[in-house]
Amino acid sequence: MSEDLPQRARVVIIGGGVIGCSVAYHLAHLGWTDVLLLEQGSLSCGTTWHAAGLVGQLRATEASTRLVQYSTELYSRLEAETGLGTGYRVCGGLTLARTEERMVALRRTAASAAAYDLECELLTPGEAHERYPLIRADDLVGAIWLPGDGRANPTDLTQALAKGARMRGVRIAERVLVTGVLTTAGRASGVRTDRGDVEAEYVVNCAGQWAKAVGELAGVTVPLHSAEHFYVVTEQIDGVHRDLPILRDPDGYTYVKEEVGGLLVGGFEPVAKPWVAPDQIPYPFEFALLEEDWEHFEILMDSAVHRLPVLADTGIRKFYNGPESFTPDNQFIIGEAPELAGFFVGAGFNSVGIASAGGAGRALAEWIVEGEPTTDLISADIRRFSPLAGNNDWLRRRVGEVLGLHYAVPWPNRELETGRPLRRSPVHDLVVAQGACLGSRNNWERPNVFAPQGAPPVIDYSWERPAWVDWSVAEQLATREAVAVFDQTSFSKYLVVGAGAERALQWVCTADVAVPVGRAVYTGMLNSRGTYESDVTVTRTARDEFFVVSSAATTVRDIDWMRRHFPPDAAAHVVDLTSAYAVLGVMGPRSRELLQRLSPDAFDDVSFPFATSREVRIGQATVRATRITYVGELGWEVYVPTDLAAGVYEDLFDAGSDLGVVPAGYSTIESMRLEKGYRAFARELTTETGPVVAGLTFACKLGTDHDFLGRAAVERSRLTPPARRIVSFVVGDPAAYPWGGELVLRDGEPVGQVTSAAWGASLGRGVGLALVGDRATGAATADWLRGGSYEIDLAGTRYPVTVGLRPPFDPDGVKLARQTVR
Repeated sequence: MSEDLPQRARVVIIGGGVIGCSVAYHLAHLGWTDVLLLEQGSLSCGTTWHAAGLVGQLRATEASTRLVQYSTELYSRLEAETGLGTGYRVCGGLTLARTEERMVALRRTAASAAAYDLECELLTPGEAHERYPLIRADDLVGAIWLPGDGRANPTDLTQALAKGARMRGVRIAERVLVTGVLTTAGRASGVRTDRGDVEAEYVVNCAGQWAKAVGELAGVTVPLHSAEHFYVVTEQIDGVHRDLPILRDPDGYTYVKEEVGGLLVGGFEPVAKPWVAPDQIPYPFEFALLEEDWEHFEILMDSAVHRLPVLADTGIRKFYNGPESFTPDNQFIIGEAPELAGFFVGAGFNSVGIASAGGAGRALAEWIVEGEPTTDLISADIRRFSPLAGNNDWLRRRVGEVLGLHYAVPWPNRELETGRPLRRSPVHDLVVAQGACLGSRNNWERPNVFAPQGAPPVIDYSWERPAWVDWSVAEQLATREAVAVFDQTSFSKYLVVGAGAERALQWVCTADVAVPVGRAVYTGMLNSRGTYESDVTVTRTARDEFFVVSSAATTVRDIDWMRRHFPPDAAAHVVDLTSAYAVLGVMGPRSRELLQRLSPDAFDDVSFPFATSREVRIGQATVRATRITYVGELGWEVYVPTDLAAGVYEDLFDAGSDLGVVPAGYSTIESMRLEKGYRAFARELTTETGPVVAGLTFACKLGTDHDFLGRAAVERSRLTPPARRIVSFVVGDPAAYPWGGELVLRDGEPVGQVTSAAWGASLGRGVGLALVGDRATGAATADWLRGGSYEIDLAGTRYPVTVGLRPPFDPDGVKLARQTVR
């Protein structure tokens, strides 16, 4: 194009694929028309054009399912609005199961569909064959049918979105290479291109597999790495028609759709093939493919021929090997970068970009316009990653595993294996020597459970009760009856300091943190809609200093939220202390006795009441001990300088050998917190749930004159019963094992979904929390909750559960009677 670029635009979008065009379209529909979209080649020329175009509605969570549902609604009406076809066609989707393990996953999928009010049908092998006569069905266990699934033409869809944006004033410039991101006073202020600079208030990085390199121009971490993705298109086949369903055979790693009378056959092989590093992608790379690799594709083709015998005698018209970018955790990336205000990212769609584009484009556009997300995007939020995730060597190791897990059995609590270990606690070697089975969170290695002596420290995956649960049961009972030590070093830890620290935290925290020095307070952090952005513990350590503790996964998110939302005139600064301290949780009725053996300081109820925090001596070290619990027992979280942690850890076990002290892991914490009904961020506490829904208004300073972010919304929500509530449940049958995500039914009708579940040793049953509501009235009143008979659906089998608003273990707080501060 020869047309000159404007000198200024309110928003500049980098990347003219389906995501960038969707963001432009939705910004325009929100009234922001001073938008300039820049594409280095032609629209859709990067990774969009060779996408398979599958649009499957059902996703792992309600939030991601709603996002794709909006995409399907948009694609259905876009041609009428723009006059351009999108190729979108509802043809239904058939997913097959070759094994009983896969069939369990499909039964759970069908239950999730019921929770989201999506049509889904379980099929026998014979019924699957009737839906898709070309398949071999004699080795199948079953299948599911999703009639709402469809497909779209990626290039046509992109052009329609682009036209819809242009119709409302958006400018689109092709063959413009962005070479830099301009910044002013810590904020994005435009872009530098090979055709001149453009000033902007917002810069949006939708550059696909180039998004990591574009992020580096702005000093922003965008963890992406490309991998080669393969499919073939066959010659025409008798019996193949336009309405042939999408076929997925995940046990054979393959997907199939109709393509001009033939079949498009692709898949996700168990071990993927990473492409070049993000900074080595050639330029130009427009409508380009990589070399054919029939040897690597062989496992997919052999599986496809097994399932579709007609392929053995069908010619191949075209072999596609197109690179696509993948994230380290198989979720896409969206949101405002924590490193640079005004710089937004929408990238890394992991082969589901066409299905997600409509909803993700709208979500990102709303985030830009409103200044915060309008829906639950926690799992996709760019702030879930630390800068460590931007390392190309680490990404290359991880991407092969992530792509390969697309069609693996989705075992609950699965741990990724590549790129580990990375971040290690100072007591890492000690817990490994004790038999720790390690998991990973935010690159931290941490013990999930400890294998008994002589047993290999390996976590087995299963839909039923796995063997390691017995190990966790032993840890839970030791914590309830004696004492356990937890390595919780992965906790995020921040120092908020400055003359305005109290004022700043009072604004972003729901609870009153204007407490005496040495007092700890549990509090939420809300957005303007009165829903959760985090929950933390705040300890006042000095007049102008507060110590804040949060979950391992939210370090970047928490710090970014506080820095952005502290009052601008408040003199307060946030410092990340996560790596400076180990955290040792000493929990159980004999925890006081154990600590007292190692310290001349007093730990009794009078000297050291609940929610007290102070420096104490333990062995040869001076540490901070906070009396608090997430397991419902007497206990202290001990914050130890990193260089002293190994010695303190060893002292605790040496001194407690006759007290029954054991090491314990995060699986035990999970079980015990669910017995006590304690909520967790990103599961019970999300950007779509507030204190009323969560039952946490006690942690809000509503009875004071102190305002806080989201207070007005919380007060409005108290005026009427919430549409949904978080409730505790206990499964009646000890043989049933819930994992989370199960459908909840009331009097036989779907009313919600399990948010967290585990095995509670004290109760001898499955226990958890669920989000439920009355779909008929839209009001989850206490009478409605008490008046029904409840079940959960475990892979098609329904089990009675008891449901309540109070914790099932120690509901009256007898064990904590002298500790409570409520």
